Amino acid sequence: PNMDQDCDGVLSVDDCDDSDPLEIHLCVDVGGGQSFEAMYIPTGTFTMGCTSEQGSDCSIDESPAHQVTLSTDFYMMKSEVTQGVYQQVMGNNPSSFSGSNRPVEKVSWYDAVEFANALSTQQGLVECYNISGNSVNWSNPNCTGWRLPTSAEWEYAARGGESYKYAGSNTVGDVAWYSSNSSGQTQDVCLKQENGYGLCDMSGNVWEWVWDWFGSYSSSPTVDPQGPTSGSFRVFRGGSWYSYAHFVRVSYRYLDDPAGRYSNLGFRLCRLSP
Repeated sequence: PNMDQDCDGVLSVDDCDDSDPLEIHLCVDVGGGQSFEAMYIPTGTFTMGCTSEQGSDCSIDESPAHQVTLSTDFYMMKSEVTQGVYQQVMGNNPSSFSGSNRPVEKVSWYDAVEFANALSTQQGLVECYNISGNSVNWSNPNCTGWRLPTSAEWEYAARGGESYKYAGSNTVGDVAWYSSNSSGQTQDVCLKQENGYGLCDMSGNVWEWVWDWFGSYSSSPTVDPQGPTSGSFRVFRGGSWYSYAHFVRVSYRYLDDPAGRYSNLGFRLCRLSP
């Protein structure tokens, strides 16, 4: 297909490698010279939580492992939302570590859903969230706008159809900026190896907010889970530049007040296939 595979705005010989079906993706221009890629994530069934490749590293919150089916294919941002993209859409940049290609951070869960709606509106898509103060309602799971992934969608995408401890490798430094190699700060996105779905930085760089309230796992198989219907804390995934390797594993999850803003916490968005 005639697709701008390298997202440079020009159809050229560089775009003609059709050997890899995972190169199906979206290029999204937000104006001001800023754009991002989103990678196609197929439907499928996987085991979520403490799977065998995690070994003895699993924490109690990762058990029991359980079967999850995602019934709709979707697109996931290739990288975390960058400061350049966030600034262009929202008109501000709250980050501690400045750089247009570094992930935006110091963003709360509420900031992330506001950004999702703003991006959807800018791109002519239907907003996924009804937001009134700190009340956020995602009433239509079939909405076509940009939104936070569920924790299940995030983990399925992070695993990349592979069986690795980290997102794309069993060697943490190949795929992640974490405490041992980050020089104590964020780094430009997508400098590390991609995972099987072509996603970058799903392990490390910054933690990533997801939709779900925090709650215990059930051993029962589920289809398209969205997490508990209420709670006190929202989940984030993936670990950060500040994390030990233990925390950048694909199955690890952590939680905080959705109003929290930290220099090691950002997000990426997804949307259903058009």
